[in-house]
Amino acid sequence: MHAKGRCKCLHCGTFFIPDPRNRHHQQYCGEPECRRASKAASQRRWQRRPENADYFRGAENVARTQAWRKAHPGYWKRSKRKRSVALQDLLNAQPSPPQQTANQDDTVALQDLWQRQPPVLIGLIAHLTGSALQEDIVSMTNRLIAKGQALMGQKSNDDCQTNLVCGTAAAGAAEL
Repeated sequence: MHAKGRCKCLHCGTFFIPDPRNRHHQQYCGEPECRRASKAASQRRWQRRPENADYFRGAENVARTQAWRKAHPGYWKRSKRKRSVALQDLLNAQPSPPQQTANQDDTVALQDLWQRQPPVLIGLIAHLTGSALQEDIVSMTNRLIAKGQALMGQKSNDDCQTNLVCGTAAAGAAEL
């Protein structure tokens, strides 16, 4: 081992810092080519041992291999991904009927209403409901505003520009 805790790779010859768990016997760095060389050297050492010399030869080893293959059918075969067939009928394209242009209504988009609320209110509602979806936050905000107005004895506020109640106060109060 090198003085600063580094080892010299037996394959490429560069110095590397060994893994602390294998410091006492790591001889190869982590480069792919060096890992292959380490595996080949390890395999050669294993095959040189007398007890492993005939591991892949002989009648009992053939029987052992055949039994394993029987217990694990198709292990060595590469599975081809089968393309899933859609469980739908093909639809022929049909011309859509001409549509009239939609009238512009004076309602405010959901994003506009949602973004006008104080961030602390949005964060609190998202935390309480466990959801960050705009629809969930808007519905909860509507119910909370309706509940607050009911507790304060106020009528529903029809000013859609400043809050999210927009005519749903009675329904929101009934849900709570």
